[in-house]
Amino acid sequence: MSVPATDESVANAGIGGPSLGDAEFRFLREFVLEHCGISLGEHKRQLVQGRLLRRLRALRLKEFGSYCEILRRDPESELGELASAISTNVTSFFREMHHYDFLIETQLPLWLQQKKRQGDRLRIWSAGCSTGEEPYALAMVLAEALEQHGSNADAKILATDLSPQALEAARKGVYSVDKLGGVSPERRRRWFLRGEGAYDGLACVHPRLRELVTIQPLNLLHDWPMQGPFDAIFCRNVVIYFDKPTKQRLFSRYASLLPPGGYLFLGHSESMYGLSDDFDLVGRTIYRKRGL
Repeated sequence: MSVPATDESVANAGIGGPSLGDAEFRFLREFVLEHCGISLGEHKRQLVQGRLLRRLRALRLKEFGSYCEILRRDPESELGELASAISTNVTSFFREMHHYDFLIETQLPLWLQQKKRQGDRLRIWSAGCSTGEEPYALAMVLAEALEQHGSNADAKILATDLSPQALEAARKGVYSVDKLGGVSPERRRRWFLRGEGAYDGLACVHPRLRELVTIQPLNLLHDWPMQGPFDAIFCRNVVIYFDKPTKQRLFSRYASLLPPGGYLFLGHSESMYGLSDDFDLVGRTIYRKRGL
């Protein structure tokens, strides 16, 4: 997912240009908290200034006040760019492998058996998909399960993120070979097309994976167009930066899109303890909706 950039990264953001005043930083903190659910402390001022200087230059603005005015006038037009500017995309293929093992060994065989019997569809949501490594990893294990069980189930993965740059990278599905460290040699051969010539050192995801993944922009704090239900939702390393009320609202909304027995997967540093009564912890950062 897209997470707030670290203070160290500000050194690479460029220096010079206008300063971020008290009033502008206060507005930006309130705006980011309201629209992104991320709390920016006073110690983040230098980082925000450095990161947003790029946007000022891209928009040919001379001061932060003008940028704040754009956000006031039309928040949605710049929200994705703002989120991208102040965040760093942290992701990898098959990160936290125990989640994928749970799907492979337990849930996917069960789901496919149930779907075949009931004629239902299978849906997984990657909420905070960043540059696409998570949904494509999910697509690999899903495609393998469909083949292994001889299933033609209506199975799809929805991948969403707020960052336009991250979504563009996810849609391209092209990664440097050194980013495939979490992918086994067998899966590299099966699910990636290696570039040649000018594209040497790059790998493109197999068309079959693209068939299984739908990539869309979405702000988790705003309205959601999808109605569900989803069999599983992956929201890993997203809520760790939200305040408690935002986490509670988000978990409640996730619960509304999961049937009883549906699963919510969180990141290794995240917990639902004291934040929701809708789920039971059934594995390492694996939660199952109550009601069965």
